[in-house]
Amino acid sequence: MLDKDGYRPNVGIILLNGRNEVFWGKRVKQHSWQFPQGGIKHGEAPEQAMYRELWEEIGLKADHVRIVGRTREWLRYDVPDQWIRRELRGNYRGQKQIWFLLRLVGRDCDVCLRATAHPEFDAWRWHEYWVPLDAVIEFKRDVYQQALLELSRFVFKPGRPHGKPARARPPRPETLSKQGQSKTAAVPEPPADTV
Repeated sequence: MLDKDGYRPNVGIILLNGRNEVFWGKRVKQHSWQFPQGGIKHGEAPEQAMYRELWEEIGLKADHVRIVGRTREWLRYDVPDQWIRRELRGNYRGQKQIWFLLRLVGRDCDVCLRATAHPEFDAWRWHEYWVPLDAVIEFKRDVYQQALLELSRFVFKPGRPHGKPARARPPRPETLSKQGQSKTAAVPEPPADTV
């Protein structure tokens, strides 16, 4: 489902824990990290799509989270031609997203990356709010920056410094949870199926 300008409606999810750290998922069999996101189906409202994607991608239900805020308008990004599936070329330009900021009211152990038969992520971690944008595929970075900036007003008290970066910071080694193993995050690679 594309709009008249060639953008696919989509939702993005920034999930916070009690320390204002964000959920950061590693795409299956890749070294690419991102926030949960997914398309809005025909007839679905953005909030309905957000709850569906929350379940499909990280196994959380509505009672595991509380909505803190959302972006006021659609945030758009164009997908480079080489990332667009052949059958969509010509009409498809990219995605337009409504971003939701959620607070986890459940526990870390409620996260289940295998809630569905086709998992999106194979590992996850909590990361400081200002995630390093160079860990995000290049054409999504501006939208991530816009969403984090707009939604930061719900996270940080006015007048208090909160370490907002100018753009992107170099990633620091992080440990991640992958079926009980501890590893150091590798340099991200672009996702194979962006669209």
